[in-house]
Amino acid sequence: MTMEEGTEKNGEHNKEEIFSKSVRAVKRTYFFDVKATKGNDYYLTITESKKRFGDDGKFFYEKHKLFLYKEDFDKFAEGLTEAVAHIKSIAPPIVTHHEHVQAQHSHSEVAADATAFSNVNFDDLGK
Repeated sequence: MTMEEGTEKNGEHNKEEIFSKSVRAVKRTYFFDVKATKGNDYYLTITESKKRFGDDGKFFYEKHKLFLYKEDFDKFAEGLTEAVAHIKSIAPPIVTHHEHVQAQHSHSEVAADATAFSNVNFDDLGK
């Protein structure tokens, strides 16, 4: 536990929250919180939150927090951008649920059209 986490848990509010953004992903929620110390030194906390179930069947949220300080923003952003670009270049594209449903619907329409055309009566072609 860092000193900042400890003081935050002890109820001391020596940090001002400047901006907050949550991003819901498939199995996680990410929280991006910009904060400032009393001396107006800005930093970002990135929190990953995942819903988990205990042995008793009750759910809880498992959280992991990263503190990113302004002097590291550029290097962090460069590293993240490079890593994401590399993954995108080697991994197959991600198909969203919406795209998957659209593809299934389109496939069903093509199959229905093919069935309609397959009922050809060759007697109509003439002799």
